[in-house]
Amino acid sequence: MKLVFAGTPEVAVPALDTLIASGRHEVAAVITRPDAPAGRGRRLVASPVAERAEEAGIEVLKPARPRDPDFQARLREIDPDCCPVVAYGALLPKSALEIPRHGWVNLHFSLLPAWRGAAPVQHSIMAGDQVTGASTFLIEEGLDSGPVYGHLTEEIRATDTSGDLLTRLAFAGAGLLAATMDGIEDGTLRAVAQPADGLSLAPKITVEDARIDWKAPAMRADRVVRGCTPAPGAWTVFRGERLKLISLGLVTDRTDLAPGELAPAKNSVCVGTGSHAVELLWVQPQGKKPMKGADWARGVRIAPGERLGGADVG
Repeated sequence: MKLVFAGTPEVAVPALDTLIASGRHEVAAVITRPDAPAGRGRRLVASPVAERAEEAGIEVLKPARPRDPDFQARLREIDPDCCPVVAYGALLPKSALEIPRHGWVNLHFSLLPAWRGAAPVQHSIMAGDQVTGASTFLIEEGLDSGPVYGHLTEEIRATDTSGDLLTRLAFAGAGLLAATMDGIEDGTLRAVAQPADGLSLAPKITVEDARIDWKAPAMRADRVVRGCTPAPGAWTVFRGERLKLISLGLVTDRTDLAPGELAPAKNSVCVGTGSHAVELLWVQPQGKKPMKGADWARGVRIAPGERLGGADVG
């Protein structure tokens, strides 16, 4: 088939690479978000998908909005059979959805209908799921509601961050998306409506979602930290300033600390939760580089009874 691939971030690149390398289909063009400011200089930078497509000599389309008439006119000229999508980042209007004869097929990083939305991997970790996966489905105007072509499963490991899990799913999902394109082309694959049961939503994680509530159980704090790493980054407050939390360790045999209470030792620092303590393994103070929790604690000279969380604890 003639394909036009739509995607933007690094997580979409493995799927693009797999489709290019397959040799079975022609990737005639790539659709991605417009160049965006990045870095300290805030200079405009092309998306990872755009950079990879340009390296491969593939035409890159960067519409400000997918409903732009000029963009849709060019897409009609290309006349794709199908548009595979991975984390494109913009809503597709009906007028665009109708252009490819086999529609737009999205690789979504959950077992639909679980975790429909922008942040399925983060929500899956934060909810304590033990298994997740990826699905390919036909895009409709509803939010991730279209019929499913196929799926794969992936175990969530005890130490997985959303970055770890998303990387594994991106590579495994690339093969699933390529197999879906093959099945659509040879007519062996039919999309099946999603079941009515098991629906859950995964909206974008806000900064407030990433704030640690020290009155909650230790397991909850660990899941929020892992689910929000690398972005947007879990955090708390210490002496009126934000402290980013990069990784925690569970200290199940220590229950003597109040929620948020800090207990520094020679080579570690623990903090109380609503259940047992956790150890601050890696943190990042405001305006500084990441450091070991014990090094941070030595530097700030924690006073007896001092706590994390500001208004979160009392």
